[in-house]
Parts: sequence; C-alpha cells; structure tokens
Amino acid sequence: MSQSIQYINAPTLLPPRGHYSHCVGANGFIFISGQLPVDVSGQAITDTPFNVQAKLVLKNLDACLSAANITKANLVQVRVYIADMNDWQEFNQIYAAWIGDFRPARAVAGVSELHFNAALEIEATAVLG
Repeated sequence: MSQSIQYINAPTLLPPRGHYSHCVGANGFIFISGQLPVDVSGQAITDTPFNVQAKLVLKNLDACLSAANITKANLVQVRVYIADMNDWQEFNQIYAAWIGDFRPARAVAGVSELHFNAALEIEATAVLG
C-alpha cells in the first residue's frame, strides 16, 4: 500500500539548512522537527535570557503549526529538551500561558547540550483535522 508523505516548511521561518523539513505529514499525523531559538533570518538567539529563548521556540512552533494548517488543539505530544533543569519552573509557566486549555502528552528531558548552545529545543506530534 502506497502512503503519501507531505513535506511542509513554514514560510515565515528560514528554510531548513539541513536534510529535514520543518514538518512532515503522514497517515493523518504531523511531525514537527525540533525547534530552536532561531529568528526568521536564521540567526541563533542563544545569548539571551531563558524566557526570551523559550518564547521564540514556541513562536517557531506556532509557525510550524500554521504552515500545516493546524493549531495547538491538534497537538498530541510535545517533547521538550532543556539544557539546564533549573529553568524548568520558568519554562512550565511560559508553556502554560502558551498552551492554554489544551493538554497534549508531554515529555521533558534534561540534556547536556543543544545545537547553537541553545537553552531548549521542542519537537511535537499533532493530528490532522
């Protein structure tokens, strides 16, 4: 059985520089690649406070959702990678304000290092419709 796979890049974000897409649609799901604190020009914004980086990552995640024509209501799982777990409480407050009443499954992992020396990275899975 042939399966259609759709590669989706957010028009408001810099096209991926590597061998990936911002989002991939397959079998009714949207898989969103890890989003880092990178601005629309592709500049890593990692010399800023944690809250600035977190809000930029969530803004990039919003751009991916929009490009796939879905919203936060479609999210089924969010995976958060944080370089310093001391930032967890601050992130949880920022995330709560961003996610609103939606409650996708979530995993949080403390990691030793992220690309560009970022403070966090977020990837997600959503459903269509």
